[in-house]
Parts: sequence; C-alpha cells; structure tokens
Amino acid sequence: MTEAARPPAGARTRPVRMACTNGRHPERMAFLASWARPPRALLVSIAGLAAFAVAVAAQEGSGRTLEVDDLFALQVVSDPRISPDGDWVAFTVRSTSLEDERSVTRVWMIPFEGGTARPMTREGSSASAPRWSPDGRYLSFLSSRGDGSDDDDEDDAERQVWALDRRGGEARPLTDVPRGVSAYAWSPDGSRLALTVRDAEEEHEGETEPPWVIDRLQFKRDGRGYLDRRRTHVYVLDLEDEELTQLTDGDFDDSDPTWSPDGRWVAFVSNRTDEPDANDNDDIWLVAADRDVSSELRQVTTSPGPDGSPAWSPDGRWIAHTSVTEPELIWYATEHLAVTSVEGAQTRVLTLDLDRNVSAPRFSPDGTHVYARLEDSAEDHLVRVAVADGAVQREVQGPVSVRAFDLGPDGRRVLLMGDLLRPDEVFAAEEGASDLRELSAVNDAWLSELRFGSVQGFTFESADGTEVEGFLFLPPGYQEGHRYPTLLRIHGGPVSQYRHRFYFDQHLFAAKGYAVVITNPRGSSGYGQDFSAQLWADWGNKDFQDVMAGVDWAVEHGYADPDRLGVGGWSYGGILTNYVITQTDRFRGAVTGASEVLYAANYGHDHYQREWEAELGLPWENREAWERISPFNEVQHVTTPTLIMGGEKDWNVPILNSEQLYQALKRRGVETLLVVYPGQSHGIRTPSYQKDRLERYLDWYDRYVMNAGAEPVTQEEGSP
Repeated sequence: MTEAARPPAGARTRPVRMACTNGRHPERMAFLASWARPPRALLVSIAGLAAFAVAVAAQEGSGRTLEVDDLFALQVVSDPRISPDGDWVAFTVRSTSLEDERSVTRVWMIPFEGGTARPMTREGSSASAPRWSPDGRYLSFLSSRGDGSDDDDEDDAERQVWALDRRGGEARPLTDVPRGVSAYAWSPDGSRLALTVRDAEEEHEGETEPPWVIDRLQFKRDGRGYLDRRRTHVYVLDLEDEELTQLTDGDFDDSDPTWSPDGRWVAFVSNRTDEPDANDNDDIWLVAADRDVSSELRQVTTSPGPDGSPAWSPDGRWIAHTSVTEPELIWYATEHLAVTSVEGAQTRVLTLDLDRNVSAPRFSPDGTHVYARLEDSAEDHLVRVAVADGAVQREVQGPVSVRAFDLGPDGRRVLLMGDLLRPDEVFAAEEGASDLRELSAVNDAWLSELRFGSVQGFTFESADGTEVEGFLFLPPGYQEGHRYPTLLRIHGGPVSQYRHRFYFDQHLFAAKGYAVVITNPRGSSGYGQDFSAQLWADWGNKDFQDVMAGVDWAVEHGYADPDRLGVGGWSYGGILTNYVITQTDRFRGAVTGASEVLYAANYGHDHYQREWEAELGLPWENREAWERISPFNEVQHVTTPTLIMGGEKDWNVPILNSEQLYQALKRRGVETLLVVYPGQSHGIRTPSYQKDRLERYLDWYDRYVMNAGAEPVTQEEGSP
C-alpha cells in the first residue's frame, strides 16, 4: 500500500464521550449482562460511552466483507507524543507490504487542534520512539537509516537517535554508537541524551562463527537466541561536545533511563541482586548524570518484587512507579501503582485495595496526582490517582482500550485508543473537556470500504458458579434464530485477556460465516489477583471449564450450531486448545499454534526456567506436578482433526512440543498437519507467513467445521 493511497488523514472532530467517576469502577458484570441481546443494542450501549462513527457505519453499511489480504491494509498507530507547547502531536504508523515482505514504521505529526497530518520521516525507512526536545524545536526518533531499506525487524545494533528541526531541513543523526541505541531520553535542558546501549560483541577472525559458550543460569530468550554476558547499560551523550560517558556497568541489564527535573540524576531500572537470572527483583536506582563510572549508585526501591516505569515528581522528591508486592506469584501477581521517596526509600503503594494492574505512571504538573493506565475487566482506562490518599478518578473509561497516553501543558492530553470495532487511533482532549477528539484517523478510508458483523459482550457462569466475561462476534448479515458454525478462540498468556480492541482474526472468521466466541477464563489478568492465580499449577482445569461454559452459552442462546464447533489459539491459546481436545470430542476441528504439551521436555529448552520452578518445582523433585498437567499424557483421548503450527526458532514455546503432539496424533491416526515457519520466533513476523497462517486457519476450519458432515476432502501434502 503506497503512501498516496492511504496517508493519515486530517482530523475528524468526532466527539467521543468520556465517562468520569470517582473511586472504584461501577459494577461491571451487571452492565455487561445488558449486552446479551440482539446486536443493535450493542451499538446503543457503545454510543453512550465511546461511539466511533466510522465503525458504526461500517457495521451497518453495504460494503464488502473482510479478506485475508486486508491484514496488509490495516495500519498500526502507536506512541502519541504531545509537543512541549501543546500545539502538535507526533505518533507512529506501521504499514506492512506483502509484496516487499516487510513492515515499515514512520513518524507523523498533526496539530493538536486538528488538521492535516504530515509525514516526518521518509518513506521506506523505519523510525520509532518519537520524542520532543524540551524546547520543542526538535523531533527525535530511533532509526537505522543505513541504505533506506531498513524495516521494523532491524536489530537495535543498527539504530541511532536522529533529530528533525521543525523549522525545516533533513533529519540528522545525534548519535553514532557502534552497538546502536535501544532507548533514549532528553535531559530537561535539552543539552544531553540518556541512552541505553548494549555491550560490544567480541570480535573474531575467520568466516566461521565461534561456538556459543554458555555460563548463565538464564541462557536463552526468544528473539535473541543464546545469551552471553553482554549487558545493556546507561550512557549520557553531551550534544555539544559529542562526548559519550558510560554511567553504569557490571553484570546487570539497565533500562528505562529517566531524568530528574533538575537534570542532576538519571533514574533507571535494574536487577542488581547476586544472581539476576534467578529472580525478577528489578529495582529503581539513581546515578549522577555527571558521575564517573566507578562512583556509587543510589538504590531507591527495595521491595522483593519487580519495580519499574519510573516517573519523577515535578519537585524531584518522589518517583512514581509500578510495583509487585507478591512476587512469589510470578506473572499471576497484580502490578500496583506506588510512589517512593528519593531520599528515604519510603514507599507507599497507592492501589493496593484496587487489585487491578496499572502501567505507565506520569505525575500531574502540580505533583498531587499520578496518571496511569488501569486494566479493569476487559477495558483499559486512563485514571488519575491522588498521591495523598490513593483515591482513583477514572478520566476515560467504558468499553474502550486506552493503550497509551501523554500529558501536555494546560491539562492537554493525547491518547491512543480503540475498541472492538475500530483499530487504535490518536485522540486529544483539553483539561476538563468531556469529549475526546479523534486526530489520526489513519484507518478511516479502509474501514469505510468494509462491512463488519456485530460484537456482543456477555457474562456467564462457569461450572463452579464463577462469573466469566466473553465476547461474541457475529457474521455480517446475521439472521436471528439461525445457528452458525462457531469457533472458540482462546487468548495467550495465560495472564492476559481479550479486551475492547480490534481483533482482525475474529472479524475475518466472522466475515467468512462463523460466529466467534472469545472469553477471559481463570488466569486472565483484568479481574484481580485471585481470579488470575486460580490457574496456579492447575492449568487446563478451571480455565477449560470456563471456555467450555462460554461455548455452552452461545449454544443455549441460539447462536452456535453444536454440531459445527471449532477451537484454536496461539501460545497459551494453543496450550489450552490442547487441554480442550484431550478432554472433549465436541469440536470438529482444532488449530493449536506455538503450544506446549509435554512440559518436562521444556525445562532447559525454553526461556521460562525460573517460572517453571516457581510454579511446579524442579522436575526431578516434583515430577508428578509436571506430568499431572501435561496434555501429552492424555493424548490418547484426542479425536479432533488438529492443525499444529509454530515458528522454527521459537524459544518462548519451542517447536519441540508441536512436533511431539504431531507425532503422537499422526501415530494414532488422527487427522493432523504440522506447519513450521522457517526462521520465525514466537511471533510470526514475515508477511507472507502471516498470510499463509490465516489461509490455513480458514482452510482447516472450512474442511472440518463449516463443512462438518459433508464428504471428506483429501488434503494434499503442504496445501493450505
């Protein structure tokens, strides 16, 4: 897709109502229960809270339905940043070319009051992390810009900080670091940059790459492969004399450099315990911006769990940050909002009673509140938390997902926000305004071509009476009273959730005539720590009951054809799919992607050794726990035709398990196919592979679900 075909459009002054309340979130389940009605009622519900006119028109219009290739017409908006004077908003737009087999991200700029968006970085070259200099004169970004052909898959070693002068002229590089820059931040006076830079790789002679010599406890990461002792540290670059000074060192990784308001200190996040690979005890540290690398650091936080995302108060006395108070629960634990004194290491957790995950804290200009994102049920809100007493005011709430935000002068705010019928876009609001104005409108032209089915929210009781939330996607032209072939699609994680976001896959399935059920079973992250931690060492039990109850709801309410059911997911969605097909034969077809089945085989092979040990114990000491929850040990019960997929170089959920499941099903005579994508890690990045995956999803479901009961079709080896 060319720039001329679909650039970010000018602002549409579409008002989007913000619902504001004080204190805790209103009763969610009663509200969602009102959604279990005909599709039109959903539009009314959303219209009262966050109506997106284009999405509504697209649902009701007579446009075409979604196709696989539309994946490459969808543009991804992210990282909105408001200028220091509040007049401009920078953001990024990622476009993917199937023909060129790559994705490219560009930086754009649009007036805060609305108008025409301007491309700030050149076509064909990727850029990320737009940031304004404190005086607003420069707009900086990260880019490799080597030969004009770089894309989003370029390694950090190629990226440097570049800057554009808003008065005109070409971008120029601010850094020239041999190892590249992974993150950066402007000093308050604009004279320096804080950088995070990875240690240099040892040089070797000859064409043959030397062997990897491993001596770390955590020796592998998805997307990076085998880990050596090279670490990422904080540097400061003086922009006038171009002097680069290393501020931190040691066998530790440092991240999130953040300047103090007076420019004397840089806060950063690091796990500096005796064995960082054995725990996740990140703390916030301070380093003097003009220090010698041998001088002492100051530790700010001391909690046993991970602390991160530091943000300074305007007076420089406090740092707001995220904090996990029960780290023994690993990923099941709630991430709270806290403030810690810079001087006395006095920490106050502000959201302990809220029991919901927070992220991206930012102090208000007067220092009395902290803004943050709050994950609640399937929604993401913008909240303002009082430093004095922890009172929570929801600035933006309702059935939307606020993915990012930035604060400007005079109470101006910009947000990245979307919902179930509309991809993320940039919105703006003045202080005290009740409406958000859409600025970016990047996907409007594409959306105007399309006709979507409706999406209903619903709640239901699981087998043990637990209330669970879900969403039902219906085909365009849905006919009430007609039962549709239905797909249960399961989210990854397990500590994640389906939220009020635009899900291309689910809309595609609906466009092809399927009803789609997605749910947030036990283990999901938006419903409190206890709801999430009920999965502890008990995978495939309560979460299985929850997703099955969601399917039962769709059958009981007349949407789903019980004789034409399919199931599938990626990552933990694939894992739970494996539990489903080993415990029931209700599904006519299954797709399991990047999944696990024999957990002991992963120990020392994937990158989750610490988490495995915390939850299940050491496999040679507590083997029963490992085997009890491994779906492989129940594979003799599988009768469902199952498509198995994964990436060749996935170290998150290695292809080893997919191979084992395929071998077992093949040996037993169950219809199956194994698809391995060359060179891919946990996320499938190559555009042609992304297309192939979607086409194989549809083909498998069409064969075994849509056409269940028809004459069997012989599948040719390797065909999608």
